[in-house]
Order: sequence, then structure tokens, then C-alpha cells
Amino acid sequence: MISAALADGTAHRPCVFEVFARRLPSGRRYGVVGGTGRLLERLADFRFSEEEIAVVADSLDERTVEWLRNFRFTGDIDGYREGELYFPGSPVLSVRGGFAECVVLETLVLSVFNHDSAIAAAAARMTSAARGRRIIEMGSRRTHEEAAVAAARASYLAGFHSTSNIEATRRHGVPSAGTSAHSFTLLHTGPDGTDEAAAFRSQVATLGVGTTLLVDTFDITAGVATAIEVAGTDLGGVRIDSGDLGVLARQVRDQLDGLGARGTRIVVSGDLDEYAIAALRAEPVDVYGVGTRLVTGSGAPTAGMVYKLVDVDGIPVAKRSTHKESLPGAKRAVRLHRSSGTAVEEVLFPASGTAPEEPGLQQRELMIPLLRGGEPVPGLPTLEQSREHHAAVMVTLPWEGLALSDGDPAVPVRALAPGR
Repeated sequence: MISAALADGTAHRPCVFEVFARRLPSGRRYGVVGGTGRLLERLADFRFSEEEIAVVADSLDERTVEWLRNFRFTGDIDGYREGELYFPGSPVLSVRGGFAECVVLETLVLSVFNHDSAIAAAAARMTSAARGRRIIEMGSRRTHEEAAVAAARASYLAGFHSTSNIEATRRHGVPSAGTSAHSFTLLHTGPDGTDEAAAFRSQVATLGVGTTLLVDTFDITAGVATAIEVAGTDLGGVRIDSGDLGVLARQVRDQLDGLGARGTRIVVSGDLDEYAIAALRAEPVDVYGVGTRLVTGSGAPTAGMVYKLVDVDGIPVAKRSTHKESLPGAKRAVRLHRSSGTAVEEVLFPASGTAPEEPGLQQRELMIPLLRGGEPVPGLPTLEQSREHHAAVMVTLPWEGLALSDGDPAVPVRALAPGR
């Protein structure tokens, strides 16, 4: 496309591309914008090296090779704040610039937004189901090594408290947490069989009594008794990773209380998702460890976002293919709220126009400037600020929007035609 556009003179025509999802994944009533911060980091050094150009140089003319050699994005980008909610049709990102420099970003933009938004939405549902109880992200071993770092960041954005992936701590400042594995207990097997106490003594001696001991390698009741015998009643926590977690949590809580360890937390893990977390709400669980169902497609189905050209030289354009239509024209968006703060509607209107007045409802502008002339706008929200923003906007959802059952999007989206 770039080669042909450079040849016919259209490569630099001013264009607007928008990122949106035509629909939400089945069973979802809202989406969560994730990946904005990661995208901006990558755009800062998005260049083509000579080694990279060499891969495609034999299929391109010299003009295109030179264009790649000198490429840097010089356009403007606006978008929804990271952590914001979105619904079908929400223009979560608007990219403006010459055709060639905008179209070359498509794969980067969509790979970041589709992955991180899918993880963030799944994490938001789990956080909502947990109702204030802590969740540790533990999905690194179930996904690609780079996706694992991004997933840890996106889940923290949406309310998780920490991650077992310390690369996410290094890159993004996500708090780290974790427990030992069964292999550490099995390591301490002696000639006469297992020695769970030796494993616990080693962990406590090194990490202190505030640590969390994994008690289900052999027999949970015996494991809990041994843990308290070794660490005392000030033990920080015990983790259960298998079995009927609800039944086991009740039994372990009774046992811990009977031993005088009333402050010892119970951590549960093992293929948890929002449905399992909701089912455990009545049980004495203090912390959830979530992995597989967060980072895989079954738990975090793709956000289904697309990157479509909507404006060329100020002229609205649109794709009309059946079931894959796009709304023409560059847009802005406001969300309308009752005085109580509950969101009732999202309105899309032409970017050159003004938001419609709706008596009795409060308007909240959704799009903020992110890049100007290819450079990040000063004062963009940090990950911590985006996390706080996400928590605030979750409160604005109508109560039915928090349901885990199938249903319509929690907030309807209305698009005003160009010229209105």
C-alpha cells in the first residue's frame, strides 16, 4: 500500500484512522481500554533499522526503502484514557497524519490494544467479583514471555494488587508477590519419605513468619498443622492450590482459628476466573491467585478492535461491507451521566462539532490528547493514575453492567451523523 501510495502521490494525504470494537465478546457488557501507555512507549522509538529493511528490500522500490529508512510518526493521536470503559463503536483511539505514516502503525496499535484490553476487561470482571479481596496475577507460565509482562501490567491497571512476574515490576512498577511451589516442598524429601516441616522451616528462616506456606502438597490438614507448628500463630498465610477450594477454605479457616492463627490469611489458586471467584465470595478466602483463565483466550477473549480509515482530506469515508461496517468521519465522544454519577449513554459526534446538550444529564469528555507532532503530550496519566481512573469509572456502571451473565452492553452508544 505504501509503495503504491508513494507512486501515485496519495501517501501524504491527511487521513484519520480510528480504533474501535464493533461488538463486545460474548458474555461481556463492557470493555476496558488497556495498552495506551505501552503503545506510546513503543511509538517513541518506532523506526526501521537497516537490518529490518533488508528483509523486505528486494520486494520494494528504492523510493519506498528510503521512506522506511527515514520513517518516524509525526502525526497526532487522541484517545480514551487508559482504564476507561468502552462499548461497541467507541472510538478509543484516533490517529491523524499522512496516509502512509498512519497505515504503517496498524499492526502495532491493534496488537497492543487487542491484547491489553482483553486482559484488562477480564481482570476487571475478576476484581469486581472479588469485592475488595486481593488478587495476585500468576499467568506468566501460561502465555508468551512478552505477553506475560503486558498481562501483568493490564491486570494491575484493572484492579489486581500484584504479580508474580518481576519483569513487570522492573518495567512498569507493578507490585510483586508470590509463594513457593510444590517442587520446593518435594525438594526436602528425606530417606524416610517427605519432610514438609523441613521445607517450611527453610522458608520461614529465610523469609520470616510473614511468608505464605503452600500446604496442599500432601495432606492439607497435616500441612496446616505443620505450618503453624513451624512458624507459630503469626504465620502470614497458607496457600491451597487444588481440590474443592470452597470446602477446603472453610476447613482450613476452622483449623487455623482452632490453632490460634486467626490472622493467618488463606490464599487460593488453581484455574480461577470471575465465575469461580464469585462462587467463593461466601468462603473465608483472603487472596486469590489467578493465572490461566486471565491470560488465555478462554478467559480473555480478544477485544476484537479494528483500525479503520474514517476521513481523507476532511471527507468522511466508511467501509460498507456486510457486518463489517464503519462509521464515517472523525469523531469525538462524551458519556452522559445522571446526577448520581451513573452512566446512561455514550454519544459520538463529528470531531469538528460540539457535543449535544442533554438537559438533566452531565457530560464527560472521553478523549484526551496523547501525541502531538509525534511527541507525547506532557503530563499524560501514569499507570497508577490510570488504575485510579479505572476504579472510578467502574463505579459509574449501571448495576446490571456488573452482572456476569449474558446481556446487552451496559451503556448504549449513539452516533450523530456528520454535519449534526
